[in-house]
Amino acid sequence: MELHIKLPAFLIQANTEPRTLIEPEARMDYVLELMRINMATEGGPFAAAVFERDSGLLIAAGANRVVPSRCSAAHAEMLALSLAQAKLGHHDLGADGLPACELVTSAEPCVMCLGAVIWSGVRSLVCAARSSDVGAIGFDEGPRPENWINELEARGITVTTDLLRDAACTLLHDYIAHNGVIYNARRKVRK
Repeated sequence: MELHIKLPAFLIQANTEPRTLIEPEARMDYVLELMRINMATEGGPFAAAVFERDSGLLIAAGANRVVPSRCSAAHAEMLALSLAQAKLGHHDLGADGLPACELVTSAEPCVMCLGAVIWSGVRSLVCAARSSDVGAIGFDEGPRPENWINELEARGITVTTDLLRDAACTLLHDYIAHNGVIYNARRKVRK
């Protein structure tokens, strides 16, 4: 048995064309453009990319493909990290001999993606929208620790939040305005 997640054409192209983006804002602009395209191709409203932190070279790009792939693990961060690991030939993106890697993502990580960030070996994380922004449109981000940033930084992962947050939030609201699917497996009613 094998697991395959079919990538749409725009992600195949993103993962084969060389691209270097030096400035953090340019990296996030690129991720938000992937988010826009993904929303137009029946994907969820999230995208992410792994870059060489210091040079800005794009290693791998991902977008949320949960609904089209029928796989709850097909989050943007999970795909970007997995594709980067496959490209670099190592499960640890922080292994000796590899450049320091940075994950740039359209929103703060959910509980699943937070675990993946910790175990992936990336040295930095850059986020646009906050989890509260994602929750406001109906997604359940899971029981992420309140001090998640401190937890990452204690593991040597620097965290930047709110980079181009307004632009990411506009896209989240566009997703809802165009009847995007909110695909929580179970909605827990909070008292």
